[in-house]
Amino acid sequence: MTTKDWIVPDWPAPDNVKALFTTRNGGVSNGSRGMYASLNLGAHVNDELENVAQNRALLRRHLPQEPKWLKQVHGTLPVQIEHVAGGIPEADAAFSRQHRTVCAVMVADCLPVLLCDQAGTAVGIVHAGWRGLANGVIENTVEAMGVNPRQLIAWLGPAIGPDHFEVGAEVYAAFVRHEERAGQAFQPKQSGGEAKWFADIFLLARQRLNGCGISEIYGGGICTYSDSSRFFSYRRDGETGRMAALIWFE
Repeated sequence: MTTKDWIVPDWPAPDNVKALFTTRNGGVSNGSRGMYASLNLGAHVNDELENVAQNRALLRRHLPQEPKWLKQVHGTLPVQIEHVAGGIPEADAAFSRQHRTVCAVMVADCLPVLLCDQAGTAVGIVHAGWRGLANGVIENTVEAMGVNPRQLIAWLGPAIGPDHFEVGAEVYAAFVRHEERAGQAFQPKQSGGEAKWFADIFLLARQRLNGCGISEIYGGGICTYSDSSRFFSYRRDGETGRMAALIWFE
């Protein structure tokens, strides 16, 4: 198995905090369903389930425990994942204060936001699609973690970049209603019909993190849409696999 193009966050996290972001490479999904090649980790898409199981087993070799997967619904609910008793919780963020517990989200253009405290005693992860981001999933997660935001650092994983994330008036209005400066993250698209913008989801997340009191923010800028050799992209391909962002502490 090759993991050479998986991404390890470049951020000043404590030494005991571990994190990674998988790419589409290094798995077994292939054949007639090439849109899932090769390390698809999503069991909710139309890939063969036995391939997904093998891919997750390959990932598991690099982790201290099986990841705590979520049923993501583009909402705003965070869960303290070690307190979930059985089943897969319906949530879009997870955090943990228990060592070796792997928090995880799956993405294919949405933004994964990784969080940890400077003491290395708490970690969190957020699935930030535009709906969750606009409605407060980052703020809810930071509050639920119960850590002074000034003691938190964040890393923004790969997501659809501002040259490709085309949105309509609903998305623009949802962010600008919350705070006027969100308008800085939108560039109007020249068109003769309905108003459209290109949105910078990385900047929108930075603004929300800053609003929570988090100033140490790293990563951002890696575009999933523009690199089909490394990343799945729902906006680009429609039917596609899912990558994972994961974080834990030893």
